Order: sequence, then structure tokens, then C-alpha cells
Amino acid sequence: MTYNTDLAPDFDRNQLIPAVTQDAESLELLMVAYMDREAWETTLRTGFAHYHSRSRNKLWKKGETSGHVQEVTEIRIDCDEDTILLKVRQTGPACHTGNRSCFYRVVSPASASPSNSV
Repeated sequence: MTYNTDLAPDFDRNQLIPAVTQDAESLELLMVAYMDREAWETTLRTGFAHYHSRSRNKLWKKGETSGHVQEVTEIRIDCDEDTILLKVRQTGPACHTGNRSCFYRVVSPASASPSNSV
């Protein structure tokens, strides 16, 4: 895979950038995580999604323990170069709960907290 290196992520003051992950075929939103420079460069080099684990403060290859890897088919960067979009071929579920997507819960007005109402 060849990448346009004229586009470069604008990492925040913590040296992180949000990475939105989407199924390449269905376009389903799978998850959102963060990348640091090491995760970005490793993803580019290997073709598999790598993120920065904020809880463990280290590089994390998606699926390294579960086998539910994400093969990257396309990388996009937004207009401000401060958010990454990864289109992937997802093996197994993307969510650690076993759900295909991390966005499996629906918030309805009846279940929303009054302090969160608009």
C-alpha cells in the first residue's frame, strides 16, 4: 500500500490523535481509539491497525491477544489533519465486549439522564 506522505497527523499536546475505525465494506463504525507517532508509523509499515493504549501507556496492536486484527485497506485524514479514519477488514468482533462494533448501545430520550438533556 502506498501512502501520500504530504499529509501528516497533527498530534495533540499529549502526542495523540483520534483514530476512527470503520469497516471497509459495510462502512459500519467499529471503534474509536488513539494513535501516537509510534502507532501511526507501525500501522503504515505493517498494514495492520496499531493504537496507543492510554490505560497501559504502550503500543497496542488491535487483536494481539484476541486474534481480532484489523487489516488496513485505506487511511484518510480530515481537513485539519487532527483525526485519522482507518478503513479496515475486521477479523471477528472489534469490541472487547464481543460485539461487532463498540457502538452497539442506543441512547433514547427515555433512557437519557435529565442532566444530559438539551
